Amino acid sequence: MALTDYYPELIRNLPEFKGRFEARKLEAKNCDVLFASYPAGTVIEPHRHATDNVGVITRGKLLLTIDGNTSVIGAGDWYHVPAEVEHSAEFKKDTAEIEFWFKD
Repeated sequence: MALTDYYPELIRNLPEFKGRFEARKLEAKNCDVLFASYPAGTVIEPHRHATDNVGVITRGKLLLTIDGNTSVIGAGDWYHVPAEVEHSAEFKKDTAEIEFWFKD
């Protein structure tokens, strides 16, 4: 799924996020807001980052693994990944979400 298939034009016109997935980025004070989409089959290997991340799935499903525990996060569900905590993600179906990356 491409962003053009899901998000409104005003969102699609935001600056592109440079990372492991397709997203548009809205910068706010102490927070980046990402409008992301993941095609079915996307796997994001275990990693850490310096930001506290909160997200909401708006379409599809996220399999989020934190500290060896996997949770299924569906449309309308929120999740939190604390800063510096190792985590991974898997998307078995086309998925979209809004992510908030909180900076110090």
